[in-house]
Parts: sequence; C-alpha cells; structure tokens
Amino acid sequence: METTVCPWCQTEIVWDEELGPEEECPHCQNELNEYRTLNIGIDEDDEELEPEVITAQGEDELSINPFWEKDVIRATPTIRALDKYETSHDLMNYEEMVEKVLDEQEEVPECPHCHEYMLLAGQQVTDSGFQPTVVKALQSPILSTPFTVDMYICTGCFHVQTTLSEEDRLRLVQGLSK
Repeated sequence: METTVCPWCQTEIVWDEELGPEEECPHCQNELNEYRTLNIGIDEDDEELEPEVITAQGEDELSINPFWEKDVIRATPTIRALDKYETSHDLMNYEEMVEKVLDEQEEVPECPHCHEYMLLAGQQVTDSGFQPTVVKALQSPILSTPFTVDMYICTGCFHVQTTLSEEDRLRLVQGLSK
C-alpha cells in the first residue's frame, strides 16, 4: 500500500498497488494527476513576470485551450472609468471612503460589468408614471404601486443599477405565493 498527499486539501490518500494510484482525491474530488504550479519570482519587475505553468507530461495543450477561451470570449471588455481621474484626484482617499461606505451597507452587489462593489446611492419611490401589468393567472398586477427601488452606482466604472427594495421584494414574493 502506497500513499499520496492531495495538493489541494492535504489529505493523505492510501491506494492499493493492484488498482494503481487514484486519479482524483476521494475527499475534495480534485484531479491529482494534473496539478499545476505557478512560480513567481520576488525580485523580478512587473513587466518581466510571466506565469509559468508546469503541466503533466504528454498533456495536449489544444484540449485545454478551448475550455479557457470560452470565458475570455464571453467576458466583455470594460474600461475602468475611475482610472482617468487618477492624475487629478487622490484615489487612495477615494478607495478608503468607498470601503467605509460599503461597510455600512446591508447589501453590497457586484457590478455586472467590471465586478467592483456598488454603493447604495439612494431610493426611488415609483408611483406616478408606472403602469403595472395585470397578469391573467393572478388577475392582478405582479407588483402594485407605490414601490421602492434601490439605486446602486459602481465605484469603478460608474454603471448604475436599480433593484427592488427588500420590503417590496417580500411583498412580491408574498403576492406570487398565493
């Protein structure tokens, strides 16, 4: 009986010599034979750093690339609009204040564009100008007026997003649960 240590969860795996080594960890289900390492030199400049991926022998790189390329193709390029204010404003103070404001928020959504956290800018009560749709299955509107939406602003790209307030979410769920 020989042993192997899982590089992911550090579990000692005992395997039978007749059956051979395990291909995946029975504890965390990660692959054992395709463990990759990334080496980063501390003394190197940022421009010189390139990730060095050590792969298992005989591994076909073409079989891996299409999987990762799907994520790259789906990702929409975003410009961090905050960066253009870097020369005229102290962005360290900006980031510190953003952290303080985020700590006070109950809910902290992530921007769908640049994945920075969003600040709650305020609430908008919707009453006039909103025409609710009457659904046949309910024989009433899905959400009746007035209702409140929370407005969030991204701290990186300044994307604005609105979402239904917590009270009105509960009212919506209760109305659709009848």
